[in-house]
Amino acid sequence: MLRIPRASAAFFPLGLGITSLTALTALTALTGLTACGSSGDDATVDPGSDAIVLHDDGTGSDTFLADTGTSPDGVTSDSATSGDTTTTGTDVGGPDTASADTGSPGTDVGGPDVAPPGWKLVWSDEFNGAAGAAPDPKYWSHDVGGGGFGNNEREYYTDGATNSSQHGGNLVIEARKESAPGTCWYGACQYTSARIHTSGKFDQKFGRFVARIQIPRGQGMWPAFWMLGNDIGSVGWPTSGEIDIMENIGKEPATTHGTIHGPGYSGGAGIGSGSTLSSGAYADGFHEFAIEWEAAAIRFYVDDKLYATRTPSELPAGKKWVYDHPFFIILNLAVGGGWPGDPDGSTTFPQQMKIDWVRVFTKA
Repeated sequence: MLRIPRASAAFFPLGLGITSLTALTALTALTGLTACGSSGDDATVDPGSDAIVLHDDGTGSDTFLADTGTSPDGVTSDSATSGDTTTTGTDVGGPDTASADTGSPGTDVGGPDVAPPGWKLVWSDEFNGAAGAAPDPKYWSHDVGGGGFGNNEREYYTDGATNSSQHGGNLVIEARKESAPGTCWYGACQYTSARIHTSGKFDQKFGRFVARIQIPRGQGMWPAFWMLGNDIGSVGWPTSGEIDIMENIGKEPATTHGTIHGPGYSGGAGIGSGSTLSSGAYADGFHEFAIEWEAAAIRFYVDDKLYATRTPSELPAGKKWVYDHPFFIILNLAVGGGWPGDPDGSTTFPQQMKIDWVRVFTKA
């Protein structure tokens, strides 16, 4: 989908067939980007494949992320209690490598598992793999390509460890100013980056979803931690629903955004709020970005501080609350696009989005 003038990070999985609409003819002529429609447009399914095609004109290759993954890996018991406020935890990402929890109750900063009161850990990736290793393929897949992902993004997303690798207990997604092996929607690609997701490998309906992230800085940077409904392959976007847990655009260094998108309230009409620091920039250090999602409410947090709550009562008249089924997780660092604008002479490269961990909880 295309957000004009404001967008939510790269809404489409790899290979989503995006073709021109009458409503966007002028935009297509100006940019050379074939894109889907404006807010509220629904995708259709290409029969006989896993493709999602938005008003397909019959050209191009219609592909979609195949569900090649398996169910989440088995868990092991974590009996570590150093600094924890709970007893036995549930460690999904392997044995804990830290010996002490430096966070307050409910705020785990890299140590043994600490579930906030009332929650139980059910899935996590602590990114403790070997230095230089790609994200664990048991949990993550990559989107690859330079089609702009509906937002006029400038990067080419790569596979493997090329722009996404583990270092010192973090996953590092690195945006670089360089040529890429493929072609971008605007011609020869000028930037590379990475976008990973858990589609077909992990999804969940309701719960607490949280990640500890240090975002990059600079004009044109667009990091995001977000989710899409797992039925996107059958109902299309935005009917599948989208929850943006954290987005930042480089020209707003002290503000992150949390937004929901659904049929009739998507793109620039998405319903969201910002969280602004009293001083400094989000790129100065790590912060925890979370939602707590239940049947009739989605609450948004930064560093355990509630800053917004979305409910069905906020939707436009007659529109549907579509947050009633499992969603999968996406992490990406986009470069440029309609909302952040493109990098300029003030932007330095490479830029890094560092993810310490991602954790998902259910009610205990």
